[in-house]
Amino acid sequence: MDWFKRKKEALKPAEKKDIPDGLWVKCESCGEVIYKKELEKRMYVCPKCDYHFRIGSADYISILFDDDSFEEFNQGMQAVDPLHFKDSKKYSEKYKATVKKTKMNEAVVTGTGTIESHPVVMALMDFKFLGGSMGSVVGEKISRAIDKAIETNTPMIILSSSGGARMHEGILSLMQMAKTSAKLARLANKKIPYISILTNPTTGGTTASYAMLGDVQIAEPGALIGFAGPRVIKQTIGQDLPPGFQRSEFVQEHGFLDLIVHRHELKQRIGKLLEFFAHKN
Repeated sequence: MDWFKRKKEALKPAEKKDIPDGLWVKCESCGEVIYKKELEKRMYVCPKCDYHFRIGSADYISILFDDDSFEEFNQGMQAVDPLHFKDSKKYSEKYKATVKKTKMNEAVVTGTGTIESHPVVMALMDFKFLGGSMGSVVGEKISRAIDKAIETNTPMIILSSSGGARMHEGILSLMQMAKTSAKLARLANKKIPYISILTNPTTGGTTASYAMLGDVQIAEPGALIGFAGPRVIKQTIGQDLPPGFQRSEFVQEHGFLDLIVHRHELKQRIGKLLEFFAHKN
């Protein structure tokens, strides 16, 4: 009977649907898998655990500044290689490769604009450019931004995201700590407000200079803030470190921070501070 006979037909595999790379992101804190478009809408904050993903200077400009108000200056400045530094690769080659990859000329972006209708001069560091390291050009750009704040009598804001001084430039990098600190002292003498924002991470020479000199110190939740890293400190003192060591909450408990502000509220809180300083002046 026909219904006992099996027809020999090749199995037709279902059409394979390719899923584009980068559509989903895994939270580094809780492991939640998040749709990237949804994460962007939430300003790169995990909807489950509130973990703040590391973002770049362009993202912070979009989040903090009023629409189309930011105007960059000194964007063409680039570092040179006075020490002819070389480790696994020449510094000059590594620098050029980073410029090509990031489409940036340095680890800091400086400019003017308005936040909640208040004019500011701002420097925004970017960790994706050589770990946000502070080289001679970073120090110079921040110094010029402070000069502009003094000339225009405008509040200064620096957003830090840095692994510290740039080892490729040796003592020239370390000199930027004194240089930027001296400029901020001039700003303070003029009684012009300076707000420092610390993001994940803010470490090394950046922490030891301008990042910790604000009239108001603000940090994002869970940001790593310190001079040497936890691993180095643990090896040095030979003891286990307390839970949450060098995170924003720990640093605030020990008196080094004024505020810890969620990224969703950062623009509004800065706006209120600027309004306070404007009335005070």
